[in-house]
Amino acid sequence: MRDLAAGVQRFQRDVFPAKAELFADLANRHTPDTLFIGCSDARVVPELITQREPGELFVIRTAGNLVPAHTPYADGIAASIEYAVAVLGVTDIVVCGHSACGAMTALAERQDLTGAPAVADWLRHADAALARTPDSATGGERVAALVRDNVLAQLAHLATHPSVARALSRGALTLHGWVYDIATGAVEDVTAVTAASAVTAA
Repeated sequence: MRDLAAGVQRFQRDVFPAKAELFADLANRHTPDTLFIGCSDARVVPELITQREPGELFVIRTAGNLVPAHTPYADGIAASIEYAVAVLGVTDIVVCGHSACGAMTALAERQDLTGAPAVADWLRHADAALARTPDSATGGERVAALVRDNVLAQLAHLATHPSVARALSRGALTLHGWVYDIATGAVEDVTAVTAASAVTAA
C-alpha cells in the first residue's frame, strides 16, 4: 500500500500538472471512441499497449477477457457494454486476449479447479472456444490456439447483446479481436487473419 500512496504522490506532483488542461476538459466531458475488453491480468494494460490518453478508452477487464452472451438478467458487464455502445456511442470494440493467459492455460491443461468454484463457473463462458480448439494441439501450442479461439468466441458473445447488434446493423460499430504477446509487445489482429482465411477458402 505504501508503494501505491507513493505513486499517487508522484502522479500529483509530476504527471497531473503536465496534463492539467486535459484533466480540466475531462472533468466535464466523457467521449471515448473505443470499448476495450481485456483480461484482468496485471501484465496487460490497455492504455499502455495502445498509448491512449485518459478519456479515450472505455475499459472492461475480466478474467480471461470473457464476455458472457446476452441474457435477460442484467449484470455489470452487460450494463457496461450497453452504456459504452448506446450512451457513449463508441465506434469500435476490441476484445484482447494475451499470451500466457492463466484462464486459458487452466482450460487447456484441464487443471483441477474444484478449490476455485467461482473461477470454474466463470470459465464456462469459454466453452465454445475450448470446443473449437483442436485436441491435437498440446502444451504451449494448445494454450496459444485457445487464446485465439477464445477471442473469436467472445466476439460472437458480444454480438448477442442488443445494443451491439443494433449498432452493427446500422454500420455504426466495428468489432476487433486482438492477441497481445507479453514477451515481444506484438499485437495480432485475429479478426483480420480470420477474414483473410475466409476469403482464401472461398
